[in-house]
Amino acid sequence: MTSTTQKNKNKRKIKIKIWAVAVWLVIWQAVSMWIGQEILLVSPVTVLSALVKLAAKSEFWLSIASSLLRIMGGFLLAVVTGTGLAALAAVSRRVREFLEPFIVTVKSIPVASFVILVLIWVSSRNLSVVISFLMVFPIIYTNVLDGISHMDVQLKEMADVFQIPAMQRVRWIYLSQIMPFFRTGCSLGLGLCWKAGVAAEVIGIPQNSIGENLYNAKIYLDTAELFAWTIVIICISVFFEKGFLKLIDVLVKYLNSMDKR
Repeated sequence: MTSTTQKNKNKRKIKIKIWAVAVWLVIWQAVSMWIGQEILLVSPVTVLSALVKLAAKSEFWLSIASSLLRIMGGFLLAVVTGTGLAALAAVSRRVREFLEPFIVTVKSIPVASFVILVLIWVSSRNLSVVISFLMVFPIIYTNVLDGISHMDVQLKEMADVFQIPAMQRVRWIYLSQIMPFFRTGCSLGLGLCWKAGVAAEVIGIPQNSIGENLYNAKIYLDTAELFAWTIVIICISVFFEKGFLKLIDVLVKYLNSMDKR
């Protein structure tokens, strides 16, 4: 009962309150009016108008779909690869030692440096896929590996004693122990992959992408459109983070319900 109450409290804490958003919008409007130059700080009303105009164009949705496929493709590739290699590293010290320099290097190099380096070998069209993968992979790998290393030793010993098959160990022991670490890694990775992916598009400027539209808005000093695209990025990032994490929770609940049958 206490655990459920605590979870509900945590959920309430992380919710964005409508009144807080409204206050920030009023502050934004007031500052914009005080500056009096929309090229420096556009008002929220103007941004909303620009967003409505953009949404009426087919190029707007094409750009979103194009960026979405590439960035989420890089994210999913990182999830699969990071999880698989973390499992190998957990059972093989040599694999863990081999991957460690790569993980440390990827974590240390700034996104802009990575984008410029990768552009030498990869076309601008596929740049955001590679950058999203490189930014998310270390997070997933590290979190899953930490989850495996923090597993309850007694549960593993019990599995050995009762000779529980490998698939049942994965489902009943490993999954429940590692899932919180995996979920946290996905939550961090989803936000980072959108930031890094769009930054890669702004530098690489692939056709029909969010990054291209951001770059053009900056070149033509279209502040309203620049803010509008930024809002689109935030909304997409939040939507897919919530959606993906919800999917993980639903999967876990389904597996737990299968165990009770």
